[in-house]
Amino acid sequence: MPKGKVDTKAVGLDAGVSFIRWLTGAENLHYGLWTDLEPVAVNVGKAQEAYTERLLGFLPEGPLSILDIGGGAGETARKLVDLGHGVDIVVPSRPLAERCRANAPDARVHETTFEAFDSDTSFDLCLFSESFQYIPLRVALDKALHLAAPGGHVLIADCFRSEQFTPGGETRAVGGGHPVAEFRAALETCAGEVLRQEDITEAVAPSIDIEQGLLRVLGDAVARVDAELLTKRPVMRWLLARAAKLAFGRRRLHRLDRRLRGDERSSTAFVRNNRYLVTLIQKERERAVRPEPNAAAV
Repeated sequence: MPKGKVDTKAVGLDAGVSFIRWLTGAENLHYGLWTDLEPVAVNVGKAQEAYTERLLGFLPEGPLSILDIGGGAGETARKLVDLGHGVDIVVPSRPLAERCRANAPDARVHETTFEAFDSDTSFDLCLFSESFQYIPLRVALDKALHLAAPGGHVLIADCFRSEQFTPGGETRAVGGGHPVAEFRAALETCAGEVLRQEDITEAVAPSIDIEQGLLRVLGDAVARVDAELLTKRPVMRWLLARAAKLAFGRRRLHRLDRRLRGDERSSTAFVRNNRYLVTLIQKERERAVRPEPNAAAV
């Protein structure tokens, strides 16, 4: 990152953890499952709990040794430990690693990227809960299968770009992930068998409307303050605007403005551009799997 620039990803991560803790009393950083729930902010915690319950429903019979790849703030790992599983967490962010240690003290936390992670032991299950998209597809899939014990499992819950997704445009389309067609092709050739796959796109999509509604409230407040400064304190406003441009850059500020006040992010746009899949894969019992050469760490 250029000297003097603010690490907006780290700032946003810290702010996101603090906000979701304030809103729900927990530190879940994943989507919610909104089936049978009214999509309003007060239900965010319930929706996230429903998501976790659906995810845990994919687990094979335990107790299991589980590698939680990504880990978030450790909330899922804590639940897994409470169920009697042994959990190792791989997380590349120091702030999140600290939260994992606080929220899941009985789990082992490895502060590193998945690409750099190494283990002398295999795992009954490798879990990607909204972390698969941040790692090159074949690296993530092949290395997880390599780390899984013979007959073990890989569980992937994440967003993928749909066949209808068209890249480009002034702002980034809501959602993300690897192209779903590439994911399905990789599943066909990997050293494992898909035991179960569920598409929950429509059930998680209201999370986007909740998020955008909260951001719009913040955006309206910022716009009101900006208008007041423009009228009553123009010099101060100029100084603040100049400082923001130097710290964040013009492009990031434009994207932030669109996030706070735009209408491109919606559940409808999410469903159009993404598929949210939960996929359980069982590794072949006899075949050894070697990951592709390591890609650049993310």
